[in-house]
Amino acid sequence: MQQPVTTGQAPSAAPRALVGEGRIGLRANLRHIGALMRRNVLQIKKDPESMFDVLLMPIVFILLFVYVFGGSIGASLGGDRQTYINYVVPGMMAMLGMNIATAVGTGVNEDFRKGVMDRFRTMPIARSSVLVAKIVVELGRMAVATAILLGMGFLLGMELKTSVLGLLAAVGLSMVFGAAIMWIFILLGLSLKSAQAVQGMGFLVLMPLQFGSSIFAPTATMPGWLQAFTDYNPLSNLADAARGLMIGGPVAHATWLTLGWAVAITVVAAPLAVSKFRKKS
Repeated sequence: MQQPVTTGQAPSAAPRALVGEGRIGLRANLRHIGALMRRNVLQIKKDPESMFDVLLMPIVFILLFVYVFGGSIGASLGGDRQTYINYVVPGMMAMLGMNIATAVGTGVNEDFRKGVMDRFRTMPIARSSVLVAKIVVELGRMAVATAILLGMGFLLGMELKTSVLGLLAAVGLSMVFGAAIMWIFILLGLSLKSAQAVQGMGFLVLMPLQFGSSIFAPTATMPGWLQAFTDYNPLSNLADAARGLMIGGPVAHATWLTLGWAVAITVVAAPLAVSKFRKKS
């Protein structure tokens, strides 16, 4: 009776990249993030049109709101168009992170559709490094958009009534909140079937949050039920904090609320996004 022939090889296991992920150290993880960041930057260099939204969006928005609504809303603030410029530019900084976050979700979705992630799954890298690299590069795009917005604001006559440190703090706070929102859109990009669906969902999320806030206009004249919504809207908190840091006014309460929202969103959305990414890979 013949004995079963053994080859001395262990049964096939999970792909090495998935098995080794838990043993990747911090230094190696940072190297992976750096390499993936370079890959994302090279993609932008190959497709410079992908920067058009970053370059043009701040210019279009500030010109539209300042010259179409600036006179009337400035009067409601007890001033004129100049008063409105000082009011709306810090608010628009809060808006930029939300708009650019949509690109993160669509980018992740497109990478899966094009098979880019199939190459990543064969590499011994932490799955989280792919997502973190994406966020860091998009924060760079957000920094460019913020610089253009502030430049346009100063050209139109915006006044910095506090200090450069206050301005930098407002920019940093916007970046922190923007990074948190990007985790939500990464989760959407991993969950929805197409980039168009991600953009559509982003529109449904962004519109009520942006216009139901203190970004573009004071909330005092809004209906009572809408004021209740704006009070809990994190974009109102961020806009009010940035405004206080740049032109003066209460800062602490709105800043702590913004940081609390950012931490809460990241704690919930980041693990869900990484888990979804592992399963989808």
